Amino acid sequence: MKAAIFHGPGRLKVEDVIKPDIEENEVLLRVNASAVCGTDVRIFEGKKTKGVRTPSVIGHELVGTIEEVGASVAGFSKGDRVGVMPVIPCRRCYYCLNKRENVCANRTAIGYEYDGGFAEYVKIPNAALSAGNLVKIPDHITFEEAVVTEPLACCINGQKKAKVKMGDVVVVMGGGPIGLMHVQLAKLSGAKSVILSEPIEHRREKGLAAGAKYAIDPNQESLKDVVSRETDTLGADVVIMAIGVPALVNTGIGLLKKGGTLNLFAGFTKGVLSEVDPNVIHYNEITINGTSALTRADYHEALSLISSGSINTAVITTTGYKLENIEQAILDVRNGSGMKTVITQ
Repeated sequence: MKAAIFHGPGRLKVEDVIKPDIEENEVLLRVNASAVCGTDVRIFEGKKTKGVRTPSVIGHELVGTIEEVGASVAGFSKGDRVGVMPVIPCRRCYYCLNKRENVCANRTAIGYEYDGGFAEYVKIPNAALSAGNLVKIPDHITFEEAVVTEPLACCINGQKKAKVKMGDVVVVMGGGPIGLMHVQLAKLSGAKSVILSEPIEHRREKGLAAGAKYAIDPNQESLKDVVSRETDTLGADVVIMAIGVPALVNTGIGLLKKGGTLNLFAGFTKGVLSEVDPNVIHYNEITINGTSALTRADYHEALSLISSGSINTAVITTTGYKLENIEQAILDVRNGSGMKTVITQ
């Protein structure tokens, strides 16, 4: 079979490899669609290393069709259309037992400790099956739509952390696919208005289509002035950072009203620090929190939203890539010319 093998930063090569053999308690999945995440870009650049093996197959956003079922596996059959939750919780540690399985102390993941979705076939290990990480997807959803279930689930987790509520003014910094998911989820949560900050024109246009009231270029217009006008100088209820730029954290804090919440959703490079004004955090009673991955419940909620047509997946994705174009798909996400690039086969 063909697989994109990651050999280290900047070295990703499509190679012929042996199709995985499965044990009696495993499943072999034919990958119909996989998508490039911003984390994949960071892995490619060498900025994300935890859990990453070399050589290995990366890619943790994937959906496909079951090709082979182990003799001891129940509930799945050859031909089933399924989605994969990549993060596998141990279900025993302190965090798993306290409703934080997304930050499980012993978590493993497909695309990290296990080979991932940038391949024609992927083996789903027993650890994932026994945890319920393989989920059937409805027949009326295309694979290109279903493949965004995992990142949408992560965004649902972020929205819960940010506590977006009816009547809120929400600022989303970064108009990539993650940002536009947050735009849509904030509207579904009842936000009065969503302000998107994004310097790339085609992403601003998609942001408006996704439901943003304003989509501004922060290099040409003052984001703070727009927020001030929209809130009668109070400030935003919630700011969600969907771009991992440490220098913008303090900017996000400055957009909030007293008692507001800043959610650091995007991944940041380890060791790169941000300078913030603690005086503002203290006196304005600002809450700052982060978001890591997803829970299994988040995944089911995301799949339900896609299934019902509540999420516009077309503005989130850029389709038309094949496995042999994997490096271009990663570069198009990195340079902003694409949205969430989707590889189909």
